[in-house]
Amino acid sequence: QVQLVESGGGWVQAGGSLRLSCAASGRTFRDYAMGWFRQAPGKERNFVATISRSGASTYYADSVKGRFTISRDNAKNTVYLQMNSLKPEDTAVYYCAAAYRAWAMHLNEYDYWGQGTQVTVSS
Repeated sequence: QVQLVESGGGWVQAGGSLRLSCAASGRTFRDYAMGWFRQAPGKERNFVATISRSGASTYYADSVKGRFTISRDNAKNTVYLQMNSLKPEDTAVYYCAAAYRAWAMHLNEYDYWGQGTQVTVSS
């Protein structure tokens, strides 16, 4: 089992920044690819960003490319999502997820999920 706990969500005005963190425990963190997803009210959960086990590879949804940065610190068992130039359409619950593989881009490839953290961007 892997336990994931997100933090760092909140309210911010458009154009502002937030940094989400996801602390992992329970298994060897570096064995897992990590991802961030988000879900707005009444909508499906969508992919935001992913990072490989080593941290050498990352991939982003087109909607956040150039504004969001995913990173990980394997010594601290933590993955981050730096969100800049936030827009109202970024408002959602953000979920951290872990996949027991080197690389994962699709929701169904992830094995463990956090409880989510709310991000609200006002115009």
